[in-house]
Amino acid sequence: MKESRPIGIFDSGVGGLTVVAQVRRQLPKENIVYFGDTARVPYGTKSRETITRFSVENVEFLMRHNVKIVIVACNTASSLALDFLKRCFKVPVVGVIRPGARRAAGATKNNRVGIIGTRATIGSGAYQKELKSANPKITVFGESCPLFVPLVEEGWLDSKVTGEIAFGYLKGLKAKDIDTLILGCTHYPLLKPAIEGIMGKTVTLVDSAEEVAIEADRILDAHGIANRSNKKPFHKFFVSDDPKHFMEVGERFLKQKIRCVKPSE
Repeated sequence: MKESRPIGIFDSGVGGLTVVAQVRRQLPKENIVYFGDTARVPYGTKSRETITRFSVENVEFLMRHNVKIVIVACNTASSLALDFLKRCFKVPVVGVIRPGARRAAGATKNNRVGIIGTRATIGSGAYQKELKSANPKITVFGESCPLFVPLVEEGWLDSKVTGEIAFGYLKGLKAKDIDTLILGCTHYPLLKPAIEGIMGKTVTLVDSAEEVAIEADRILDAHGIANRSNKKPFHKFFVSDDPKHFMEVGERFLKQKIRCVKPSE
């Protein structure tokens, strides 16, 4: 049946599994095909043209699996390639930027919002644009945190080193009196305890992975293509390089075993 077609999700690597986890939670009946472009990670240091080319190739791979919607889990690709992808493909394509920005705009009380992400995401101005569109009165403060990704992938979530690095990145934002902080990278939700410990419990942390899952639910319902079957859903994982490493690291993101990861054809 048409409705049983899977949701396609891609990221530059393993971080998009935080989106998979939220989609599973929000949409438990949906089949999922995930592609991690592990051969070409990271995207955050590359040009717009390169990121767009990679993103098109990633969606083409997902389309070969007959997906009915594509979620661009990568914040960098969402920042720089989303509009082009929407023009290129007939299925709905949704990124993590707009849902996260709208959630933050609705959460802030003092109209002072921070964003942390890769250099490319922060430099693109995509979150800033969406926040201003939602509420022109918002003042936006961005901070790139390039060391967060390797710390997460090494599993150093609560080490002293991670705490010190996080403090170095976040102390400037804390001084800006923000009351809302967007976690603008799919890896960052795993660092929530460390980030919250520095920013304090009065600062709302916005997880774009959670918000994009809610947005995908809305889109599926609006298009009449939500899966209504009671059959057990499948979740397939593909990578462009090193399936074993992806499986080992990915289980920390999903908090459960990944039974099979296949190389992309």
